[in-house]
Amino acid sequence: MSDHPLSQGAMSPEGETNPVRIAEPRLDPQDERVLCSAICYCSSTPNISRDGKNLKQDCVSQRLGELNEVLRGSSPYKPEVSYDMTKEPPQPILDSQTGTHSHSWIPGWIRKYWDEDPEHPPFQRGRGMIRRPDVVIVNDPTRPPTQDNIKQVVEMKFPPDPPNEDQTSEYSVIAGDANKVIEMSPSDCDCSQETQEPNVPVEQLGWAATVASGLMYFLTRGRSPRAPIPAH
Repeated sequence: MSDHPLSQGAMSPEGETNPVRIAEPRLDPQDERVLCSAICYCSSTPNISRDGKNLKQDCVSQRLGELNEVLRGSSPYKPEVSYDMTKEPPQPILDSQTGTHSHSWIPGWIRKYWDEDPEHPPFQRGRGMIRRPDVVIVNDPTRPPTQDNIKQVVEMKFPPDPPNEDQTSEYSVIAGDANKVIEMSPSDCDCSQETQEPNVPVEQLGWAATVASGLMYFLTRGRSPRAPIPAH
């Protein structure tokens, strides 16, 4: 649960109602540290396409995907999970063999499975039938990223990408709560501090710290200490 309440308000001793302050939804500190590590690294060291374009979001997806593999699928940070928006609630499109990993080739999944479902309307590209948030944070990493297991949905924006209200609205449908949708950019992180190690011992922080340390190891290409991976 976030340390940041979404609203605060109370009755004063004189019986007058204090104004309610609405706060923007935020990440837990440890989640923020992990995702800031990714967004800062990829902002300064993006993947490069064959035609020379900076692929910063592709970089984030790759790094978080590698982290998930190293943690044997148990990272709480699931990159680019596609959701079937024609279902209520939207259903994640997953690899049929694992049942928890996101499907690696959505065009192939559409060709093979879309028309088999009689509840599906005819598929139309560009009509929002499938949405893919940058990152889904789950409560239980061993379960599928279904709505009842979603902690928060995160959309990363690298300048000059503008905010997209329609996209945010769709992601709130995936999360089941608009207050679970976070939009973050490099300006939300102190990128000059992202190579520092946490001051709290790993054993006191548990899984989240292990994931953070693991991500740091991969983000720095092995220049930081590698955290031990918990057994299951």
